Amino acid sequence: MDSKLLNFFRITSTCIFAICTLLITIQAASAQSLLDWFSGNEDTVSDRRLVGFDPDYSPNQIIVSFGDRRLYHIVQRGQAISYPIAVPSGDSRWDGTLLVSRKMVNPPWTPTPSMRRENPSLPATVPGGHPRNPLGVRAIYLGDTLYRIHGTDAPWTIGKNVSRGCIRMHNEHVIELYDKVRRGMRVTATWQRFNPDSIATSQSVETVQDWRPW
Repeated sequence: MDSKLLNFFRITSTCIFAICTLLITIQAASAQSLLDWFSGNEDTVSDRRLVGFDPDYSPNQIIVSFGDRRLYHIVQRGQAISYPIAVPSGDSRWDGTLLVSRKMVNPPWTPTPSMRRENPSLPATVPGGHPRNPLGVRAIYLGDTLYRIHGTDAPWTIGKNVSRGCIRMHNEHVIELYDKVRRGMRVTATWQRFNPDSIATSQSVETVQDWRPW
């Protein structure tokens, strides 16, 4: 066989092999990303920390930073406990200041008419305490709106832009926050980023109680 033709075949074979390897790598990475989204590859439950915070904010209020994807409970001037949250996506984005109007343990969930139009398979309601209740084990209602700070039945979504406007937390975290929140507490939701420095991790802040009823 002519040496030029032989070199051509060698180069072509090498290129085809490289392209196939690249495609397999991309497919594997995409599949892993999807798997991580559903399986919750990140351990965000332990991502609870005491942080230094802007001293202009007085204690006993909540700052929700959709930009940071964190909820900050101001515990004293200059300090806050920071929790990871899931944040609103698309047209559900909002900001503003509301007051806590009520609280509920094991809240029932009723999808809105628009949700049921988009997904007719949704039930009319999911009773409180059900393992597939999207509100989880606690709900803190904000003003006279549909916005709530609540738990979740899908902890792998924490840290992502997936909510319809509510502030979604791990059940362990919302139980802790629920016990500290009082009616009338100020809750400010903003897209401002704070990125405060950690003072302590969840291991050195007060212990989170086990939320499970069994």
